[in-house]
Amino acid sequence: MKLLVADDEVELANALVAILKHSNYTVDAVYNGNDALDYALAGDYDGIILDIMMPGLDGMEVLKSLRDKGISSPVLFLTAKSEVDDRIKGLDLGADDYIPKPFDMGELLARVRAMLRRKADFAPSNLSCGNLTLDRATFEMSTEGHEKIRLSGREFQMMEMLMTSSGRIISVDTFMDRIWADGEADVNVVWVYISNLRKKLTSLEATCEIKASRGLGYSINKTT
Repeated sequence: MKLLVADDEVELANALVAILKHSNYTVDAVYNGNDALDYALAGDYDGIILDIMMPGLDGMEVLKSLRDKGISSPVLFLTAKSEVDDRIKGLDLGADDYIPKPFDMGELLARVRAMLRRKADFAPSNLSCGNLTLDRATFEMSTEGHEKIRLSGREFQMMEMLMTSSGRIISVDTFMDRIWADGEADVNVVWVYISNLRKKLTSLEATCEIKASRGLGYSINKTT
């Protein structure tokens, strides 16, 4: 899952990024409303954590622009403003949730999870391909008769992307943008992760495989 954090309190924004990354999200951070709008329009974000009081455009203006342009990514307002009128205005503009500062990090993570579940329209907690099951709650892959394998955060994100769109080719650029958005990895990392996942599918005797389409990307497909 890829998130955008927009808050002009740099230390708070960076703390949020660290906590969200520790929870296996891919995160971009910006520190003013203009950048928040530019990033949100250019990036394919699963969710946006948006402060109201920011330099340039404020959070309300950013949200209105996004909704006017048809961007439906769920938005959680994070702000020092706690008045009821502000909450109502934000929700009426299309925000999905609202949490005032100061806040508990555990509550914030719970609200993010709830927001993303709503975005998925209560998608099932398990994905399947052939005899393979991916548990979104535990990050585990399994097949009947074999011990479950727990995936790392990025392995899970890659398998989730593949299995959510079984049979559809996902480009290397898409993997890089959604999983290695910090730009700290070379594109060869995608092949390394694909190779590791293939080994795990083999050990589970899965009746599906990750196929490479030269110059296009990767897809997961049933083998029988």
